[in-house]
Amino acid sequence: MKKILFAFLLISTIGFSQEIALLKYNGGGDWYANPTSLPNLIKYSNQTIKTTIKSKPATVEPSSPDLFSYPFIHMTGHGNVVFSDSDVENLRNYLLSGGFLHIDDNYGLNEFVQKEIKKIFPNNNLVEIPANHPIFQTPNNFPGGLPKIHEHDGKRPQAFGVFENNRLILLYTYECDLGDGWEDPEVNNDPKEVREKALKMGTNILNYIFNN
Repeated sequence: MKKILFAFLLISTIGFSQEIALLKYNGGGDWYANPTSLPNLIKYSNQTIKTTIKSKPATVEPSSPDLFSYPFIHMTGHGNVVFSDSDVENLRNYLLSGGFLHIDDNYGLNEFVQKEIKKIFPNNNLVEIPANHPIFQTPNNFPGGLPKIHEHDGKRPQAFGVFENNRLILLYTYECDLGDGWEDPEVNNDPKEVREKALKMGTNILNYIFNN
């Protein structure tokens, strides 16, 4: 039933404005970090690949039935995150019904969020996404895979995923910090080319969701 409902909601957005959302989770972490990132990504995507996403993202909690209204959910932060049993069940149903969750480690999220991802998919391991995956190729080509936006611990950027029937349903970006690159220029003082790289990668993610 939820799969049918999600499909209906997705189909009903064709030709009309779509809406994406930010995940408001529990545990004390700053789920609200990078307040200008999603609006900037939306604007860039609408201008460059002609999506019709509403300019202001929604905010949704992981256990809410409203989760099924959004084809794309973004999650970020620096600290602790805890998913309740109802959060886990709802997120799993959402993702298996056609939804997509992007978790972007804003530095400090990794040790907490990996345990919570395992709650959602106890039988699925996060796997590193190869550079030849379509998410890195269309509409912008990233031949080396996930780009490096911000330096944290000197590690290479990595994109991990959970797949269901060969479809990427959960994307976890680590040691990259795409969200910081999406923010207003004065927030992090990133060079224009770095922000452009981050926005292009974000656009690839949205393009993948709406076309797969």
